[in-house]
Amino acid sequence: MRTGKRDASVFLLALIILLVVFGIIFSIVSFRSNPVEDAVTSNRVINALFVIENEKKPLSTYLLMYYPATKRAAIFDIPGDLGLLISRINRVDRIDVVYDPSRIGSYENEIEKLLGVEINFSIVITKENLVSIVDLLEGVEIFIPSPVFYRDNGEIILFPSGMTVLDGDKASLYAVYSLPHEDSEMETFRRQRFFLGLLNRHIQKNESLKNPGASKMYYSLFRSGMNQRTMMNLFNEFVNIDTDRTNIQSVGGNLREVSGQRLIIPLWDGNLIKEIVRQTLSSLTREIEDHLIERSLTVEVLNGTAVNGLAGRTAEMLRSFGYDVISISNADRVNYENTVIIQHAGDDEMVNTFADLIRCKNIRREKIIDEKVDEMLLHNIDYKADITLILGRNFNGRYVGSN
Repeated sequence: MRTGKRDASVFLLALIILLVVFGIIFSIVSFRSNPVEDAVTSNRVINALFVIENEKKPLSTYLLMYYPATKRAAIFDIPGDLGLLISRINRVDRIDVVYDPSRIGSYENEIEKLLGVEINFSIVITKENLVSIVDLLEGVEIFIPSPVFYRDNGEIILFPSGMTVLDGDKASLYAVYSLPHEDSEMETFRRQRFFLGLLNRHIQKNESLKNPGASKMYYSLFRSGMNQRTMMNLFNEFVNIDTDRTNIQSVGGNLREVSGQRLIIPLWDGNLIKEIVRQTLSSLTREIEDHLIERSLTVEVLNGTAVNGLAGRTAEMLRSFGYDVISISNADRVNYENTVIIQHAGDDEMVNTFADLIRCKNIRREKIIDEKVDEMLLHNIDYKADITLILGRNFNGRYVGSN
């Protein structure tokens, strides 16, 4: 009997020692591992999800894609009313219906499926913590185009026009307020500008945030599965982002009534946004040899068919890929059989990339400048756009058929 008890005690002691040793090894490995540094050294794009949370629901959701080798970034805005077939509940509903503030894994999974990428890190900022974050950053600078004055249940929403530095309380209000008469696109744009302003302010104040006391307080205000060391490393990488040249693209679609809700249904069954993301990743990872090649192509879209609105819808699609559509009009006739791209300027490789986007092989090169020309000269040349896209009958709104 005593032997059995002694054996059980020995076994229990060995188990405890084993667990302690395992815990120590796990802690050492965890401390030494640096997922941010691993991503940098392995030449991978870092995908970080930022959620600004209000009343335990995502008010704004942004996926920041950053490629350390080129130091370029892109941001995708995922609207909460994006309509998807949610496998977990087996119905079409808002993407944010699966959001759980204590475990956002399901929400991450839906965004990963939507965009076709893997999310490496997630950071949640609550409305309450946003106040302290902005105060530690000594304010956020925002340009407000026109003054705002509105009373909402006794609360006064007041913002002057012009370049303004918002303190924590003002910034928190600016990030979440909604006006009944405000256009939804303008509200989305305003919140996107705020997120860029917040990111830019962090970049400006990053050195002061390395102070141990300030750092501990600052990073404790973000909710994430990362430890503080990993989060600091991540934010230190983001310091290299040029926010003035970083655009936010909204995941768009068609508004439809689904089960009594107005939802944004992604175009082409979600394939369009996946292709936009692929094109964006290609742009981020492409080495730029000079400033002229980095410039965005300008596009003129002409409707060479009898299909009403085709040029406008095509322009919207091209803008979602980041192209600068500066002109939309009808062609000289409405019976173009084949779609054609006329290249007036721009780099051949970029024009070919544009052509591949719509699967158009019919490219006519009528370049009015040499691709090596200085950019100052480029601005002094009188031309409408780098390329003219004439839509023919073989264009189905997304792709060109046989040329």
